[in-house]
Amino acid sequence: MPPVVIRNDEWTWEDLCHYLYEEKAFDNIVISPGPGSPTCANNIGICLRLLHECEDIPILGVCLGHQALGYVHGAKVVHANEPVHGRLSEIEHNGCSLFNGIPSGRNSGFKVVRYHSLVIDPESLPKELIPISWTCSTDTQSFLEISNASSISDAHGIVSSDSMSEVQKSLRVWPLNSHQNMQNGKVLMAVMHSVRPHYGVQFHPESIGTCYGREIFKNFREITEDHWLNYGPLVTCKENVDYSGNQIRLRKPVSQLNHGTFPSRSIGHNGVGKKGVGLFDLVNLSYPSNGVKFLKLAWKKYDHLASEVGGARNIFYQLFGHHKAENTFWLDSSSIEKGRARFSFMGGKGGSLWKQMVFQLSDESGHPFEGGGYLSIEDAQGSATKTFLNDGFFDYLNKELSSFQYKREDYDELPFDFHGGYVGYFGYELKIECGAPYNQHKSRTPDACFFFADNLLVIDHSSDDVYLLSIHEECNTSTSWLDDAELKLMELRTSVPEKLIEESSLNVSFTPCKVEFVAEKSMEEYMSDVEKCKQYIKDGESYELCLTTQIRKKIEETDALRLYLRLRERNPAPYAAWLNFSKEDICICCSSPERFLQLNRDGVLEAKPIKGTTKRGVTTEEDELLKMQLQYSEKNQAENLMIVDLLRNDLGRVCEPGSVHVPLLMDIESYATVHTMVSTVRGKKQPNVSAIDCIKAAFPGGSMTGAPKLRSMEILDSLENCPRGIYSGCIGYISYNQTFDLNIVIRTVVLHQGEASIGAGGAIIALSDPSDEYEEMVLKTHAPSRVVMEFS
Repeated sequence: MPPVVIRNDEWTWEDLCHYLYEEKAFDNIVISPGPGSPTCANNIGICLRLLHECEDIPILGVCLGHQALGYVHGAKVVHANEPVHGRLSEIEHNGCSLFNGIPSGRNSGFKVVRYHSLVIDPESLPKELIPISWTCSTDTQSFLEISNASSISDAHGIVSSDSMSEVQKSLRVWPLNSHQNMQNGKVLMAVMHSVRPHYGVQFHPESIGTCYGREIFKNFREITEDHWLNYGPLVTCKENVDYSGNQIRLRKPVSQLNHGTFPSRSIGHNGVGKKGVGLFDLVNLSYPSNGVKFLKLAWKKYDHLASEVGGARNIFYQLFGHHKAENTFWLDSSSIEKGRARFSFMGGKGGSLWKQMVFQLSDESGHPFEGGGYLSIEDAQGSATKTFLNDGFFDYLNKELSSFQYKREDYDELPFDFHGGYVGYFGYELKIECGAPYNQHKSRTPDACFFFADNLLVIDHSSDDVYLLSIHEECNTSTSWLDDAELKLMELRTSVPEKLIEESSLNVSFTPCKVEFVAEKSMEEYMSDVEKCKQYIKDGESYELCLTTQIRKKIEETDALRLYLRLRERNPAPYAAWLNFSKEDICICCSSPERFLQLNRDGVLEAKPIKGTTKRGVTTEEDELLKMQLQYSEKNQAENLMIVDLLRNDLGRVCEPGSVHVPLLMDIESYATVHTMVSTVRGKKQPNVSAIDCIKAAFPGGSMTGAPKLRSMEILDSLENCPRGIYSGCIGYISYNQTFDLNIVIRTVVLHQGEASIGAGGAIIALSDPSDEYEEMVLKTHAPSRVVMEFS
């Protein structure tokens, strides 16, 4: 069954006692990892009292939970000799029930991922706590060097019976009360209580890189079963508790409960109650439908046409590039090598359903944020409205999407998943609607801008086919746009050849720009912030912090579309984008290589986080060397592994239990100016979860925040001296049938009110070097900044 997640400051002690002892709703408790120290009440909340008073309920503490188990019984929690995050260690144990059937010792195959800078001092362990596991040595290892020494199946705890028997022969049992390992520099990795069913592990058994993690949880389940055999029956079938679906509800009315002050609650397995907006809350799907729209889709296909009419660039330039390409979009797969992307979507101001939505978070919200903001809508006829949304923009979109009705057969034969709907961006500061407690900075640009695109053109780069699509309400059968767009496409076959279009649109003379970009922070300030990040990490406040800054440059009138065409030529990317919200004076020229999140029509979610970047080499030999250095860098592997674990957690909140998996881990992708380390995380969406629920569960992208996400965003807000705005948010589509594909806004030029801005940053971990981090940040600005310098 999926776990029920309860935040440590969500319930009163009376609430917990009611569920644990009166309703008997739970068999056991896992106290999860988290930022900070168990000595800080804000970090640990009610969990210390659980460990102190629930002596008859099985409890497993992980990382912070492990340290809390030590602290509540009198052990000291101290700084480790060095912070260890996203790195692996070999483990030996004493063969107790928690590690039953798991090998032990050096070269046994039992390797775990560690995320901590604090440890329990073993010399301070009270007699009630027994050490049961230690690291085999003082050394840590990176994931890939371990993968080379053992198979992938080993890494997931699946080994043959022959190899298992061999490692069992070398299993070493330790004296239970010995602290001699500390003298050898080894680190305490697990403890158990001498009489209570309480255990703690310092490492992360749930990490993608930990071996035998599943077995540890299975063993804890069996410990739970054995405990209740002695103390009473298991409670998973209690008649007063409904565990169906993804929620747990009391079957008794609250008035019949003995504990009269207990509030009525509906507990989601990914979060508790609905009494406030939180990272774990799911959007209610049972909205009343306001103005239900029955949408019909009409489309035409043209086989192998794209190259005949000059390709994607020429099609967009000729069909949508007039009048400075006002009110247009282009979700541009300009890098399709190795199957990175396949489809491009483009369009402009359309038919009767077209509208533009601009959302700005409220100025009056204060700290903490109370929600809400102003939504401006302009429809196809030019009529404009402005309203205040108390529940925010995501809530509004969720209601809008739930109001559409359609027939699947309209689009079943199409090979892509965007059939019309919302195209635009979510700005980073919308994190306030996804669990962040506040925004330190107010965005200079709107926090979200979207078109509702009812007409669009699609290019299939795999087959060279072109599609025209138009959605309309069922009562309106007009296909005039399809006919007009078809006529324009046919005219392109006999118009100016592609090469001439390229010359006329791109090959203009440039005067070197005299005015450079101005950085929000100097090199010294940025490097100082890196050191501050490392101190936060040392103190256990975060594992990884994605520190960013921006460079800005005043520009005069410029041909923004030509600037974008040059950027896509210089730095082609699979998740590139052009957006022009002309009335807001916003042009976005994006060459992002990173997917934030995709949901396809089969309900499969996919994220492709990038962590780890290095420059391309001048020669083939140098280029290959730099690529290999990135692949086997312990620092970059640790960065990537931590974000993969974060995204597995994000997707786990909205996916079917057990469906989240990682088909590609730490793959290297090469682009025009950089090599990057990319992983792929997938899962099957729960059927009662909406597209917006999925976006909220993972926004902002973990690769742009660090881990753990909420605390990391708070720290970054305090360090960064300007809003991120569109940078670090996401661009893409949300189709009317609730599929979506969104990128991470990086390698992007934002043109707004006479200024060009470019954001860049990098993940700071314990292994980071300030000068290297500054160089990596600057490297990421090179491609977009050079293009701006040519055009301004």
